[in-house]
Amino acid sequence: MGDHPSRSADANAGGPVVTTGRHARAAGTGVSPNPDDGPPLGGGGGLPKKTRFGMESGFRGLSTAAGAMVLVIIVAIAIFLISKAVPALRADTENFLTYKAWFPNEAEPRFGIAALAFGTVLTSVIALIVAVPIALGIALFLSHYAPKRLATPLGFVIDLLAAVPSVVFGLWGRDVFLNPVRDFSVWLNEYFSWIPIFGGDGPFGRSILLGSLVLAIMVLPIVTSLSREVFMQTPAMNEEAALALGATKWEMIRTAVLPYGKPGVIAAVMLGLGRALGETIALALTLGTVFTISFNIIENGGNSIAANIANTFGEANATGRGALIASGLVLFAITLVVNMAARAIIYRRREFRDSAA
Repeated sequence: MGDHPSRSADANAGGPVVTTGRHARAAGTGVSPNPDDGPPLGGGGGLPKKTRFGMESGFRGLSTAAGAMVLVIIVAIAIFLISKAVPALRADTENFLTYKAWFPNEAEPRFGIAALAFGTVLTSVIALIVAVPIALGIALFLSHYAPKRLATPLGFVIDLLAAVPSVVFGLWGRDVFLNPVRDFSVWLNEYFSWIPIFGGDGPFGRSILLGSLVLAIMVLPIVTSLSREVFMQTPAMNEEAALALGATKWEMIRTAVLPYGKPGVIAAVMLGLGRALGETIALALTLGTVFTISFNIIENGGNSIAANIANTFGEANATGRGALIASGLVLFAITLVVNMAARAIIYRRREFRDSAA
C-alpha cells in the first residue's frame, strides 16, 4: 500500500530496512526535496546566483554614463550657440552664409561667414598637405628604420613638441619665421607667378602660406605620434611573410604595414585637421586679417573663424558678440561634419578589412 513503508534487505545484517517512499523518490530522481538535506544526491548543485550589484555592473554603468555625458555636452553646446546666435542673425541685413565682410557693430549690422569659413578650410588643408607626408615619413623611420637608441629619444622630442603652447608658435611665426616666408614668397612670385596661387604684386609676408606652415608644424607631432603607434602595431607575421616572399624593406612596408595601418593613419590625420580647424592664437598672429576669398596664398591676407573671434571679441557690442557666436556655431558644424566623415571612412575600411579576412 502506498501508506506503508517499503522494505529492503540490509546487505550486512540481512534484516529489513525501512525507507519512506519520499526518500526513495528523492534518491531515484537525484533531487533533494528539502534544501536542508544537503547537496543533491545525483550530481552537482546549480550555478551561484549572479550578484545584483557588482564591480562589472558598476563599471558598465559608469562607462554608459560617461558616453552619454559626451552627447549631453555636445547637445548643450549646440543649444547655447544657437540661442545666442539667433538674435544677431535676425539683426543681420546681409546673407550670413554668402556675405564676405564683417561689420556687426554698425547701426545696420552687416556680416557674413563666407570669407572666414573659406580661410579656415584653406589654411587647414594646406597645413595637412605639408604636414602629413613629413609626419608619415618620420613615423615610418622611427618604427622600422631607426635603431632603438635613436628612435626612443627622437620620439620623446616629437611628443614634447605637441605640448608647446599655440601662442609660442604664433609669436615665433610672426617674429622669426615671417622673414624667411616673405623671401620664399618673393621667389615663388618671381618664377611661378603664372600659377594663380603664386601671382599678385605683393606685399608678401602675413599670408595664408605663413599661417599654413605654422599650422603644419603644430599638427606634425600629433599625426607623427599616432601614426608611429599604428605602424608599430602591425603583426610581425605579416611583415615576416612579406620578407619571406622576397620583398624588400620598402615593399614590405607598402604591402604589409601601410594597408594595415590605413584606418589609424586616417584617424590621425583627422585629429590633426581638427586641431588645425580650431587653432586661434597662432593664426591670429600670422594671418593678414583680410575678409576676402582668394586662392592666392602668398599675398598679405587671409582670416579664419577662430582668429576673427580672438581679434574682434574685445571691441564687439551685443550684436557683435552674437555674430561671433554665430561664426563659432559654423565652426562647430564644420568640425562635426569632418569628424563624422572620418568615422565613416574608418568604419568602411574596417568592414572591408574584416570581410576580406
